[in-house]
Amino acid sequence: MSGIPTLSRRSFLILSTAALAACNLEDEVLKFTGMTMGTQYTVVALKGGKAVDRAALAAAIDTALAQVNDEMSNWDATSEISRVNAAGTEAIRLSPALADLMENANAVHAASDGRFDVTVGPLIDLWGFGAAGSTAHVPEEGAIAEARALTGQSRVLTLENGTLRKSVAGAEIYLPAIGKGHGVDRVATAVRSFGIENFMVEIGGDLYTAGHNADGTPWHIGIESPVAGARSVYSVVDVSNLGMATSGDYRNYFEADGTRYSHIIDPTTGRPITHNTVSASVLTENAMLADAWSTAMLVLGRDRGLEIAEEQNLAVVFIDRDGAEGYKTTESSRFSALQA
Repeated sequence: MSGIPTLSRRSFLILSTAALAACNLEDEVLKFTGMTMGTQYTVVALKGGKAVDRAALAAAIDTALAQVNDEMSNWDATSEISRVNAAGTEAIRLSPALADLMENANAVHAASDGRFDVTVGPLIDLWGFGAAGSTAHVPEEGAIAEARALTGQSRVLTLENGTLRKSVAGAEIYLPAIGKGHGVDRVATAVRSFGIENFMVEIGGDLYTAGHNADGTPWHIGIESPVAGARSVYSVVDVSNLGMATSGDYRNYFEADGTRYSHIIDPTTGRPITHNTVSASVLTENAMLADAWSTAMLVLGRDRGLEIAEEQNLAVVFIDRDGAEGYKTTESSRFSALQA
């Protein structure tokens, strides 16, 4: 996903990095940073006394990221997903990785009342939050209807035995809300292949942690305060052997005629969300599902989102506006149990 503009929907802070600078840990901790998918990635790995070839690990990370870009970049005309999007209604055989991602996307779409939708790209573009940049105006009803005719994951896409078919030729698959998480998981697999048991992989705020940090405790991840312009910690989450992602609506928006329009689009209405939920953080078995579910939960909002979280046994924490300047949090049962 090289060249993807950062959509400013991921908000987190790693709170346990001070020890990484300690001189006595220089031989134990390996840290890698760089750019991918239009944002920054960070990998922190503890060698655990093993002899790890730093150059070989760096090459494995780069290879994993390059493979994800080759398969899933919406901004690379030669990528697999770009070729799928350019095709008509003929059946297309997907690579195993893309087929697996689409199977998971379909599962989250179905379980989220259609609020997670990889065909929502035309609506994101229409509202000025896509690659073309901000338009800062409310689209006409007719334009919204035209964009919605190209969307609806369960209506316009059919996936069977690794083969994808579009029922609407102009429909496209837009992967930023699940692709970064998938990339995290691919890098995590590469790190594990070196026998490393304690590590963190993060891409643009989507992350996966394994084991413990350099302090010997779970990785401490701060959820950012949902205040535009602020860079402070609202709450802290301990994460170990889980993927995590946070979606928020407070950094990318425009105002028109006194109304605030967020970049978080509800695919069932074709419009930005209007409820009071400003942030949704999800912990789950991998970063790909955390990525997708955090988007779904923010679109759903706390009330319906919490119902689905309990049905699916998902660990979710919502932050809602509460009065003029206040906020309140609501946790699902699974989230509370994980943080107990």
